[in-house]
Order: sequence, then C-alpha cells, then structure tokens
Amino acid sequence: MKINDFVISVATANGSGSQSSNTILVKTLFRMGIPVGAKNLFPSNIQGLPTWFTIRVNPKGYTSRLASCDLMVAMNPATIEKDTQDVCAGGVFLYNSSLKVTADFLRNDTINIGVPFKDLVDEVTDSPKLKKLLVNMVYVGTVAACIGLDRKTLNGVINDQFGDKPSLIESNQNAVDAGWNYAVENKLEGQFPFSTRAIENGNQGKILIDGNTSAALGALYGGCTFLSWYPITPSSSIPESFERYASQYRRDPQGKKAFAVVQAEDELSAIAMVVGAGWAGARSMTATSGPGLSLMAEAAGLSYFAEIPAVIWDIQRGGPSTGLPTRTQQCDLLSAATLSHGDTQHIVLIPGNPEECFEFGQKALDLAEQLQTLVIVLSDLDLGMNLWMSDEFKPSTQPFERGKVLSKSDLESLSRKFGRYDDVDGDGIPYRTLPGTAHPDAAYFTRGTGHDAFAKYTENNEVYQQLQDRLKRKYETAKGYVPEPKVQLEKDSAVGLIAYGSSDFCVPEVLEELKNNKIGASYLRLRALPFSDAVRDFIDRHERIYVIEQNRDAQLLTIIKAEMPDMCKRLHSVTEYDGLPLSAAHVMEKILEQELKLKG
Repeated sequence: MKINDFVISVATANGSGSQSSNTILVKTLFRMGIPVGAKNLFPSNIQGLPTWFTIRVNPKGYTSRLASCDLMVAMNPATIEKDTQDVCAGGVFLYNSSLKVTADFLRNDTINIGVPFKDLVDEVTDSPKLKKLLVNMVYVGTVAACIGLDRKTLNGVINDQFGDKPSLIESNQNAVDAGWNYAVENKLEGQFPFSTRAIENGNQGKILIDGNTSAALGALYGGCTFLSWYPITPSSSIPESFERYASQYRRDPQGKKAFAVVQAEDELSAIAMVVGAGWAGARSMTATSGPGLSLMAEAAGLSYFAEIPAVIWDIQRGGPSTGLPTRTQQCDLLSAATLSHGDTQHIVLIPGNPEECFEFGQKALDLAEQLQTLVIVLSDLDLGMNLWMSDEFKPSTQPFERGKVLSKSDLESLSRKFGRYDDVDGDGIPYRTLPGTAHPDAAYFTRGTGHDAFAKYTENNEVYQQLQDRLKRKYETAKGYVPEPKVQLEKDSAVGLIAYGSSDFCVPEVLEELKNNKIGASYLRLRALPFSDAVRDFIDRHERIYVIEQNRDAQLLTIIKAEMPDMCKRLHSVTEYDGLPLSAAHVMEKILEQELKLKG
C-alpha cells in the first residue's frame, strides 16, 4: 500500500461550492504534516460548467500536474465518462451512485465504488439549497475516512473554516459524519490501495497560501498606499486581499484608513491613476492580466519615458484576445519586457513561489522608486490562484528604498542648478523631487514628450538621442538591482535547464527523472529582466540548454537569443501551452527526445 503518495481528482460543476470542501481536505492533509499541493481547474462561467480540483500528496513534496489520478471522485454527470478514463490502472473510481452510472462506463482495471451521496445528504438537511452545498461535505467525509485522515484535525479545519457561525459548523460536521459513517459501515477503506500517515513536526515552518494573497501582503509590507484596479481573472484577488488586510492593519493613530483603493472604470484609468499617484510620491500599483496589460501600454510608456515609479502585477492567463480566462500560461513575457510603442525596456520581476510573491511585492515598490520607472511583476494563474506550501514569510527589516529623492536641504546644498533628468552620477538614474518640496528649484514639468535634462520640451535630435541613451544606461544599471537567478550546478554536466515562474514547480521532479536516465543537469531559475551576468555564465558552462516555458513561441528563448546571439547553437526549447499547469512528464519527454536527436 502506498503511504502519502497519491493524487485525488474531484469532478464537479462550477458554482457548486465544491472548492471550499476540497480546500478542507487540503488543509487537513497539511495540518497532519503531509506535503500537499492543489490545483483548481475551473471554467470561465459562474455556474454549471465542469471543474476539476486535484490534490497531490507526495513524500518529496512534488506538486506538478500528473496525467492521471489514484482517486477520482465523480460528482458530475456531464463528465463522468471522461472521468473514468483519468484514473490510473488499479486506482479508485468513487462515484455518486445516484447518477445511475451504467456498467459500460466502468473499467475493469479500476476499483469502482458507488456511494449514494444524494441519499446521505437527504438525511442531513431538508433544504434543497443546502443539499447542493452539503453533498460536497458528504464526499469529504467519505474520502477522509477511506484515506485515513485524522478526524480531530479534520474537525478543527471545519471549525476554522466556518468561524463564528455555529449553525454552519454543525451542518457541515453532520454532512461529514454521514459520509464518514457510510465509509466505515461499508468497510470502504479496505478497498483503497493508498492511505495517509501523519508526520510528526511535518510542515513545521511552512504555511499554505496562494500567490495572489502573498503578493497583496508583500505590497502591504512594502508600503503601498495607493492601488487602482479593474476586475479581471485571475488577478482580482490581489486588490481584494490588499484592501482586506490594509483595512485591518494600515490605519493612522485615529483609526482612519491610511491608504486608498480605487476600482476604476477600466484598465486605462487604473494605470493612469497609478502613474499619477507615483508622480505625487505614493507607492502605487495595479493588478491585471494579459488583456488589461495590453490596454495599459500607453501609460506604461509614460511611466518609462517620464520616469515615474509604478508597479503592475500581471497574473498571466491563456491568450491572445480573451483567450482562456481561467487557464494558466506564461505568454506575456515579451509584451511585458517592451510594453508600449517606441524603444522601451521594462524591469520585470518573476516570482517562482508564494514566498517570492511576498518578497517581490516589497521589492517591486523599492525598484520602481530606486530606478524611477515602471516595474512589472509576472505571475500566472497557477501560482496566483492555487494553494501552495511555502516557507513562512520574513518581512524585510530594512527601511524602504526610495532612491534619489532631493529634499529642500539637499537642494539648498547643491553646487549647480537641479536638473530633473540630469545624469549626475553617470548611472542613468537622475534625481527627483516630490510635489510640495518647498524650494524654488524643486518644481518641474513632467511630460511624455521630448525633454532635456531640465525637463523642458525640446525636439532637438541630439538631446533626444542623449535621453534615449541615458534610459538605456539606466536599464543596464538595473542589472545590479534586480534579483539574481537561482542557480543549481551539477558537476561536469553538459546539460542545463532554464525555467521561470511556476514552471519551477515541475523542475525538481524533472531533474530526478533525468538522473534516472543517466543525465545529470544543472538548473537556473530566472527571476528578473534585465539578465544578470549569471545567465550568460550559466549558458556558457553547458553544451546544451533547455529553456522550459508555458507559451507557444518560446518567448524567453527569443529574448536570450536576441541578447546572446553567439549562444544560439546551445539553446533548445521545451514548451507547453495547452492552458494546464506544466507537467513534469511532458518536459521529460521533450528533453529526452531532443537529447536522442542531438547525440545522434
């Protein structure tokens, strides 16, 4: 029997309330000290279409998507035939016997168990509305009993989930009892080929959190005081979480809110407000996804050219156009890197886990002010909306990095006239003043048109070229400010892997499988643009580099080739772009195929 090593998939319909119930299973496993990860594959409507929630338990903490599951909980008649095919041989197909599943659907190589969930929930409540919700808790009880979850831990999670609503706690506990007791009375546990075992002190120092909540907390700790946004999946939970936490923790001594959150009429207005707030000296940000990022392009160019601090969180989804609003991809990298018309080069941060979402929530605001520019943080739906185990967050104890801001006393001590866009230090980063600085030289015009070192309008070709060169110089300077890549070197290895963002979750599994195939591989996880020298050094160390990404056009590979054309022969692409979270098996297959070809 397998212990703490299995995948559960729950097939339901969107809007049925199943996500809350499935999350209870995940939290129970986590509190038992068992490594766990979860993914919610949901459609882009409010109610009715199919959804699948997968839970992966693995002793090594692997969380990448697998093609099949060990247990399918089939609650949706619309997908039940497909769901039978997604169970591995020898796995369990647990279905709602009220669906009247025909024998034609059931496979001979799976353990098929019908449970009368409808009859069981009828015993819990007479309310038709509650039955639709509580039937999910009935299957939670059945699954929990069958895989050996600790009942006391499960009860604690339910109590925490429903907080101070005793009636909800009671009804949900009753529903769990119904499913649990049925499983025990019918000895269902004995039919399961896998189980769980609590791990003492397991998951110590860990938390269970999604990337978007982490980003919101990071922005709060990073001193964000203004957030403007327009709702779009999958980014909306960032501003929602920020407002919830800021309302609790960011108030002045009199109890008044010391922040502003504005739900704008559209994305254009949202980014315009953010740029305006950044000009005024506030740490400001917005959150969006691909379609919204496209609409923000013109204001992004203003932030870059007028050198106004601003932050955009882009939680990527399937594109182009409306695309797949509730599926994950990494398809905005090229857009983000050069967002807007003309020659623009943006700072891009790419977190790879919730801890980095928190860290970069702070870091992005620092960099925006230090470099006086737009900073785009690229996450994606998989990282942003799903629950992940993470190390506990460690807020920075350092003061905010506000960059080159001149006060009244600074201006008084200058030996020459203040020029807003004057490259005094030769690093491309000018000095700025904030509105309200009480000095006659502090004021200047902010403009998106051509300007000289003193912010005066000009169309002089030499001055314009000097301005463009300085902005390029500033981008080069940024290499020393942005987070370095994470590098894991394998001694004497000819093969290197490069990945970024949520693609990282499958790489540990890929590295292990490559070793099983006698291929030792090094690994670099990119965390920012522009590239640091470490990226070139890593590529130069290896004969073959596989760049792993979740988009069709190999966007990161394209950027690397453009910046390092001399390295092109070493570079090879591994992509997956079906909208599902990246699969380690897919990556392995593509690498092994290319290794065979390259070795002849």
